[in-house]
Amino acid sequence: MSSKNYFDSVSDQWDTIRQTFFSDSIREKLCEAAQVKEGSTAVDIGAGTGFVTQELLNRKLRVIAIDQSKEMLNVLEQKFGSSGAITCIQADAYTLPLESESVDYVMANMFLHHVEKPGQAILEMTRILKPGGKLVIADLDRHDYEFLRKEQFDVWLGFERSDIKKWFAEANLSNIKIEDLNEQCCCDSCESCSSAAINIFIASAEKSSI
Repeated sequence: MSSKNYFDSVSDQWDTIRQTFFSDSIREKLCEAAQVKEGSTAVDIGAGTGFVTQELLNRKLRVIAIDQSKEMLNVLEQKFGSSGAITCIQADAYTLPLESESVDYVMANMFLHHVEKPGQAILEMTRILKPGGKLVIADLDRHDYEFLRKEQFDVWLGFERSDIKKWFAEANLSNIKIEDLNEQCCCDSCESCSSAAINIFIASAEKSSI
């Protein structure tokens, strides 16, 4: 089973499953790190069933929710309707169907560790940002919980923060900040007695206006 197939299969249960992993405060911290402004346009990459999208809508932003799983997006649309404030697009991380320099913010929560080529995905996220726009990512620190590869189809067992900083720099992003969220992602194995408790970081940066 691929990552896409996994998320297709759990789409109707994802909101309940997700609540056991991390708290709602993460989406608030993503918005605070981006310093989002009402009326702006934000892209939620790996939007799933709308965890981050909900906070962006609450703050009166226009949202473009992107996910490779149509089933997840279907749940998102059922939750938030078809108002003019939200657009749902099925796409992968490497070929976002948006014009260059067209959005104010790009956010990705717990998405990057499902991507085979994180550096390439970050370049593509940066491409669609307006000059002065902000990219904010929340994800997992490097860990050794191998069961997550098999059970949740994680491609990466978290990241070294130095690698995140390198990929941001290679995308010519500035004002790079990587901070500890003082929160852990917790998950129990379905097939063993293993339990994961992994530190979460938040990385933010700005696209140069030059």
